[in-house]
Amino acid sequence: MICAESVAEALAERGWATVTDFLPAVMWRALAAEVRAARAAGGLRPAGVGRGERYRLADDVRGDQIRWLDPIPASTAQREVLSRLDQLRATVNRELQLGLLDFEGHFALYPPGTAYRRHCDQHRGSQARVLSCVVYLNADWKAEHGGVLRLYLDQEGGGDQRDVLPEGGKLVCFLSERFWHEVLPAARERLSLTGWFRRRS
Repeated sequence: MICAESVAEALAERGWATVTDFLPAVMWRALAAEVRAARAAGGLRPAGVGRGERYRLADDVRGDQIRWLDPIPASTAQREVLSRLDQLRATVNRELQLGLLDFEGHFALYPPGTAYRRHCDQHRGSQARVLSCVVYLNADWKAEHGGVLRLYLDQEGGGDQRDVLPEGGKLVCFLSERFWHEVLPAARERLSLTGWFRRRS
């Protein structure tokens, strides 16, 4: 199990953290199977950008297909990953006083060659999203496969950056309002569970 206190410390120091073995292989492989089953059943849909009246599909901006998580988890693997994320939420709230209330998230599947251009997770006019979290569900991922999450470490979204390989079981989390980021194209299918801890806006 992760040391949530170490994650909270990293968030306090630099605003982002990674945990290599957030989920055991049996669990993230089960989640990956769920994503592929959803695709086979027609349960994934193209992701859009913006919200409300600003919402639109824009495959030149992002190419992933998603399925939002149900309020009541539909499988043992979903219940376990959400339980682990909630333990992290409780620790971060205790250590950093962020006021995180709940988690919204979805599965994401990026077909080969697709990407998500540089963006910030906090919606315009809302401060509800506080902490972005991504759990990767990919077996045997190598650097030559591409598909990294690129975090821009300055406020303007340029300059210094950190690339995170989407290796199975890994968690990356970062402050939603602070870090611009993008998903670079991959040479193979790329799977994740992506979401945000929110507070009252």
